[in-house]
Amino acid sequence: MSATSAVPPASLALEAEAERLFRALLNVDCEPGRTWDLAGCRRIAPLTLEINRLKKEKDAVILTHSYVEPEIIYGVGDFKGDSYFLSLKARESRAKMIVFAGVVFMAETAKILSPDATVVVPDRGSGCSLADSLTGDQLRQLKAAYPDAAVVCYINSTADVKAESDVCVTSGNVYDIIAQLPERRILFVPDRLMGQNIRDELKRRGVDKELITSDGTCIVHDVFDAASVTEARARFPGLKVVAHPECTPEVAAAADFVGSTGAMMKYVKGTVAPYFLMLTECGLVGRLQVEAPEKHFIGGCRLCPYMKLNSLEKVRDALLAPRPDQIVTLDEHLRRRAARSIERMFELAPRD
Repeated sequence: MSATSAVPPASLALEAEAERLFRALLNVDCEPGRTWDLAGCRRIAPLTLEINRLKKEKDAVILTHSYVEPEIIYGVGDFKGDSYFLSLKARESRAKMIVFAGVVFMAETAKILSPDATVVVPDRGSGCSLADSLTGDQLRQLKAAYPDAAVVCYINSTADVKAESDVCVTSGNVYDIIAQLPERRILFVPDRLMGQNIRDELKRRGVDKELITSDGTCIVHDVFDAASVTEARARFPGLKVVAHPECTPEVAAAADFVGSTGAMMKYVKGTVAPYFLMLTECGLVGRLQVEAPEKHFIGGCRLCPYMKLNSLEKVRDALLAPRPDQIVTLDEHLRRRAARSIERMFELAPRD
């Protein structure tokens, strides 16, 4: 008997999985100053193997937002990306179960678009400061104050808010969609800072709209400041600064590129620069370390405490035997109303 044949098949499968994970994650900082090693990948290999087996047994698909941990994205995720891309994948899905590794409003969006699927979240506490800043009742009060306004909701909003809106948008398609609306007055919710950036960009494009916003902000993106950008440029000549439109207008003005999560990925991959400063959630840097290992990033990103509530263990548990609090349910009337605003986004969004 050869030495190889004497090794139990389960051990061979675990080692192969650990090596697969290591090849995917070797350039990713698993914590400050430390990258993934083979020993770390061996520790998570039993979980990723179990999750990938459960996916097949349960006829499940796992959608992973770019901000969750890379071992979830590259270990068990079927699709990875920003809110718009994952919304499309939820809409196209024919799986019996959708596990959404992200935050709750994203899982609600998946349920809106795939009502027949069982949609689960690994952690019900994975909220969002933007989505949680405005309720459907509060939006109804704003609508009463501005009855002539078209109601445009950012996708980072609850199902209740989507149900009260005329059209849903993402940070990637908001400018094109608002420009197409016949109404001059726009009630944009729930992001105040993104609303100001939209005002500035529409003015630059020569689009005459009046924007009224609610007062929500993202706890990740609202902490960046222009002074730190100036300091970073002095320390790192040739630096490219990449920001999300949820940042302050001052930060957006100081950046080399402002765009959605997907657009930021595309910009970095296609831009030659000695260093990049990513003014967004650190999960996106992890994705770029995997997919563009030749790029060099300096500090600056911030962790989202809600996204980081996702874990391989919680994904496994949600697949194996989801608790009632992990299962996303929506009133059917509300779901249909919310679906109309999302479907209108798909109708108006530019085709790539």
